[in-house]
Amino acid sequence: MKEPSLQSSALDEEVARAELYGLLAQLYYAPPAPELLAALRVAVTDAPARGAFLEEPWRALVGAAREAADAEIASEYDALFGGVGKPEVFLFGSHYLAGFLNERPLSKLRDDLATLGLTRDEAMPETEDHIAYLCEVMRFLIAGDDAGVSNLARQREFYTRHLQPWVNRLCDAISSEPRARFYARLADFTRAFASVEAQGFDLLA
Repeated sequence: MKEPSLQSSALDEEVARAELYGLLAQLYYAPPAPELLAALRVAVTDAPARGAFLEEPWRALVGAAREAADAEIASEYDALFGGVGKPEVFLFGSHYLAGFLNERPLSKLRDDLATLGLTRDEAMPETEDHIAYLCEVMRFLIAGDDAGVSNLARQREFYTRHLQPWVNRLCDAISSEPRARFYARLADFTRAFASVEAQGFDLLA
């Protein structure tokens, strides 16, 4: 993982945003690979994007990665998000928006994904409203090559429709879990990053 850094140019800022969405996708999708955690532990702790507001939650996340062993973080992931039956914390937007999985918010999401020319990989067992999948879509909308699809207007529309309405509720659910340590810090960073994203998109309205 290349550590995103705060730069003055708009291009570097967009690269940093895309990298952060990619990092969040990896951390929420599965227990982090040792290589990812090793890179996170040596990351610099300056603000990774858009100013000092992110610096403290980023520093706390890196610190939590340094303090815990790979196996501890993997065990925490399984305790919070895995297991047989109902997990302690759901990572799917439909749960927060409709109270159930596979509900109307997922159908609306699939319609919007089809408009963007995106479909779920059949190898992916989770539905498209998984937080990791949505972060990957945002990364694509920032870093994709087709300017007709990957642009700020599309980013704002997708974010405000499919992430902003529930991402803070997810973060609150993680933070309230007594067993959450590394993932509590990830939730704090996600909440801060989501706030920066929302403020940035508000400027486009």
